Amino acid sequence: MNQTGTPTELFDRSRRRLFRDRAFERTGGKDFIGQIMAEEILERLSLVKRDFRKCLLVGQAGHHLASALKLLGIESVFVDAGFSSAHALYGIQCDEDRLPFADHSFDLIINVATLDSVNDLPGALVLSRRILKPDGLFLAAFIGAESLTTLKSILMQAEGDRVASHIHPQIDIRTAGDLMARARFALPVIDSDGLRLRYGAFDKLISDIRDIGGGNILKGQVRPLPRSVYLQAKREFAQRSDEDGKTSEFFELIYLSGWAPHPDQPAPARRGSGTVSLKDALKKRP
Repeated sequence: MNQTGTPTELFDRSRRRLFRDRAFERTGGKDFIGQIMAEEILERLSLVKRDFRKCLLVGQAGHHLASALKLLGIESVFVDAGFSSAHALYGIQCDEDRLPFADHSFDLIINVATLDSVNDLPGALVLSRRILKPDGLFLAAFIGAESLTTLKSILMQAEGDRVASHIHPQIDIRTAGDLMARARFALPVIDSDGLRLRYGAFDKLISDIRDIGGGNILKGQVRPLPRSVYLQAKREFAQRSDEDGKTSEFFELIYLSGWAPHPDQPAPARRGSGTVSLKDALKKRP
């Protein structure tokens, strides 16, 4: 903590915005990993037996979600840290821990693929809960800590004894649950899904990561990956391929659900006693 009492920020906000702008210019908000998470959230939303009127969409996948929500009669307001994405949907450019909305402004918030790189994640979750109306629903998805095991291993091996940070620290599912409870969401449910992809080229994996705004956005001096290390990583990647010439990589997709507190909500069960999936939990909502 610094002398003013403000927590030290892990991520460079300007670099994060730049990477998100580049991602949107590459994909138009239609990167396929983000689309997978968005489609899963829409499916889970369809299981909720109630009507929503106004939704805050956070993240570039909102370009797809806005159309789907409009068909359901739900008005959407769009925000993203990147200017290009926000401008394309006549939205607001802002960081998730600096949302400029009054309390109780929305009855639904959907956040796709941004929470893993927010400086003040506890603050961002508290803000989201505050701007929800009582009994409003928060749904989110992001890439979790168990992701990119092959890439992490290859980079460490390629760099030898000069290992540097190229992938920022990620959030595991237990920490996500703790943060939801800390933000005082009612009836929080956290689960994860695994996405195993097979790549014929190392460059395609790197391209997919860039498409979701990935890259080194840590604060401080960034040491670019030397070309010699990059070429060694490509060789290592190829050496790990199967007989068909493709190498597997794993993405953990973590999903969050929580409700803004309301007196009529059922009391939460004892922590650790959960026996149902997020889909089943949502289905039981009136």
